[in-house]
Amino acid sequence: MTSKDPSLDSRPVAIITGAIRGIGLAVARELAVSGVRCVLTYYDWLDDLDAMHRTMKETGQEYVAVSVDLTTAGGAKKVVQTALEEMGGVHILVNNIERGGWPIVHGPYTEDQWNLEFKTTITAKWYLFQEVFPVMKAQGIGSVVNISSISALSGRSGPAAMVFNDCYSLSNRAVGLLTETWARQGAPDIRVNEVMLGFVETRHGPKTRGWGLLSDSQRAAIADHTLLGRIATPEEVARVVRFVALEASFMTGAIVRVDGGYVLGGDGAEPMPKGVVGPEEPAFGGSISPGTS
Repeated sequence: MTSKDPSLDSRPVAIITGAIRGIGLAVARELAVSGVRCVLTYYDWLDDLDAMHRTMKETGQEYVAVSVDLTTAGGAKKVVQTALEEMGGVHILVNNIERGGWPIVHGPYTEDQWNLEFKTTITAKWYLFQEVFPVMKAQGIGSVVNISSISALSGRSGPAAMVFNDCYSLSNRAVGLLTETWARQGAPDIRVNEVMLGFVETRHGPKTRGWGLLSDSQRAAIADHTLLGRIATPEEVARVVRFVALEASFMTGAIVRVDGGYVLGGDGAEPMPKGVVGPEEPAFGGSISPGTS
């Protein structure tokens, strides 16, 4: 669905990767209802394709869906070229594509799995930025949102040990370096920020295959380690992405963590104790006469 003359349309255009379902689709819908024309990419999960189209048509906004392998430079070029030809520009890139192998699902790494996780989570993001950067620079405006994971901080440890694998974790830590580098490279015309996600229903949460392989106690441990005590919805993530992409006009090179407090852990802060020092007794255990030091 495209406008007849995209060059005359002043509404912004966003590329949202991995948008056939879950977080990517929620972001596309959130942006569309905010007046953004969207270019959605997809590659697998083809059973969800009809639902994706229904969701986007309900917004009443123009959109384009592109089937493409973004782990190739040619795939990234195809998406950006489609946006230019069909929509007339690229103002927002939501770099949502990733691949994470759960230890409890995949077990020990194979060479293919390791390469797939890195190439999808890092290299695909890099390919896309290389394509949109000159377009956004020429326009004099742009906003890039890299989606990453708290696996960059936690790694394969604690309650997440069966969820976040090694290459996925190191790849997500590398996303932070890309965010900072691209923010420097793009300034002042292009803002580049990162939204770092914790456990979400459709990403490391109840609507994924790996979640069903965890024991009840393992799932409970994840919730207990999260200060808010629950898993996020894709819609909650989408609202944050919309703010960062459209409204955070003085934000660049920043990482916004959306994890319900998982990184802080489940321990609350105890009330302040009364202490043992009386009101007349100096807190440091001695006395000082006026005028002394």
